[in-house]
Amino acid sequence: MSNQVEMKNWKQLVRLLRSLNPPKRLFGVALVLSLITTLASLAIPLLASRFIDEFSLEALNATLISWIVVAFLLQAVAGGVSVYLLAKVGQHFIASLREKLWKKLLVLPVSYYDEHETGDSVSRMTNDTAIVKNLITEHLTGFITGIISVIGAIIVLFYLDWPLTLVMFSIIPLSLLILLPIGRKMASISRGLQGETASFSANLTRVLSEIRLVKASNAEGVEWRKGKDGIQRLYKYGLKEGVIQAILSPLVSSLIIVVLVLIIGFGGIRVTSGAMTAGELVAFFIYLFQIIMPITQIVVFFTQFQKTIGATEKILSILELEEEQLDHGKEATIEGADIQFQHVTFAYGEEKVLKDVSFSAESGKVTAIIGPSGSGKTTMFSLIERFYHPSAGQIVLGNHPISVYSLASWRKKIGYVSQDSPIYAGTIFDNITYGLERSVSMEEVEEAAKMAFAHPFISELPNGYDTEVGERGIKLSGGQRQRIAIARAILRQPELLLLDEATSNLDSQSETLVQQALKELMKGRTTLVIAHRLSTIIDADNIVFLEKGKVTGIGTHAQLMDEHPLYRDFVQQQLMLQK
Repeated sequence: MSNQVEMKNWKQLVRLLRSLNPPKRLFGVALVLSLITTLASLAIPLLASRFIDEFSLEALNATLISWIVVAFLLQAVAGGVSVYLLAKVGQHFIASLREKLWKKLLVLPVSYYDEHETGDSVSRMTNDTAIVKNLITEHLTGFITGIISVIGAIIVLFYLDWPLTLVMFSIIPLSLLILLPIGRKMASISRGLQGETASFSANLTRVLSEIRLVKASNAEGVEWRKGKDGIQRLYKYGLKEGVIQAILSPLVSSLIIVVLVLIIGFGGIRVTSGAMTAGELVAFFIYLFQIIMPITQIVVFFTQFQKTIGATEKILSILELEEEQLDHGKEATIEGADIQFQHVTFAYGEEKVLKDVSFSAESGKVTAIIGPSGSGKTTMFSLIERFYHPSAGQIVLGNHPISVYSLASWRKKIGYVSQDSPIYAGTIFDNITYGLERSVSMEEVEEAAKMAFAHPFISELPNGYDTEVGERGIKLSGGQRQRIAIARAILRQPELLLLDEATSNLDSQSETLVQQALKELMKGRTTLVIAHRLSTIIDADNIVFLEKGKVTGIGTHAQLMDEHPLYRDFVQQQLMLQK
């Protein structure tokens, strides 16, 4: 059973590496140079043994000395170049792996991030790839050159004196009997350590990204205890690794000493009996050290390999997930076509958020989506943006389900402004132009900012449009962040506008100005608005009232005031809130 697991682990790693398009020619050259290095290193002890057996001050063998010098130089040059080339191959593997994983993380659906903490994904990208990197760039080189050296040295040892070689290798079965269980235990500990490290990273990311909430809630003590518990669990795993190393290190040293004692004892007998010369015994010792060092590298490789298995499994689990197909489908054109929800149902797990929702958003007109908090309004927008797919029913553009259009072209047609408009660390210019594939001039950016009434406050900043906004735009007020998000939407020139309380964070003066800008922007464009403010609701061409995931009313403001008691209550509440 354990052999099957080991084989599966090897296959997983090989499958991962093969998927990274390794530079085979470079790898082949590196192996050839490694072989030359090995042959040169194997020739040195044989030449040295002859030198010892034939040595005398009266008859120095210049030819033999020359061959030894040539072998040394060849070993050094070929060895250095081969190690560099193998390291280059390893770096290629890791760069390709990180590119592949990063690309995958960007095209995974939003549902993946609903189920996984950000810190967990960051850990896969940093910690797990670093573990694979260490195996490939630091230990694979020693493993490959070590295998070649060991095989070559064993062949020469059998040639020099096969009985002494058999005595030396009699210790191997005992070594495997001791070392293999320790290796399996190390693998188990390493998997646990990687899982705990990922959990600890996720907790760190969560706490540090919401540090203001932590401080405002006086939660430093709680988070300190959680962090301390995580650190203690990592500490215990580290101690377990230390115990394994404490057992492994003296065992390996003891085995080496046993081998040396056997060779010295039995080798002395062989020299005394004339079965081998003193020079050959010296050469035998040199070959022994040429075996011991590579075997150490091979053992380290397998130890590191056990650590890498857990990382490989986690990386492959991400790479094998179904991703969004951004470019599959028709080119989307929203202009001139109505958007229809046809019996749409959606559930997060078993909890239904939308239930048999049907309505039509007419082309070029404003449709307001209103209703109590938690009724599914924002989820409706997520379905339009295709972050999720309906559990039942479909959303149709004109005569076609929106799923027939490529994701990239569909989302390119949409301008979205939310209640909590996302701003990322960078300049104001970068944030306004974010996601645009075409080059944008400063004049266009300023025009969009003026339409969103963001230009005046941007101009007053020390660096204007080159001002750094800080992580999540923390250096800006809520209203300023909202106006930058609106400027971003204006610059995209979208065919479909999704406004999720787009003016919620603005003061009354800014709200009036931005409403005017949005009205200009909405002209001729299909617009869906999640609205609470009465002014937005009254001006809408059509209103959809959503309650607990169900549509309970559709019509104009006047129609719903006459026919829908819940709508009347909702309007009265808004009037009271605005007084």
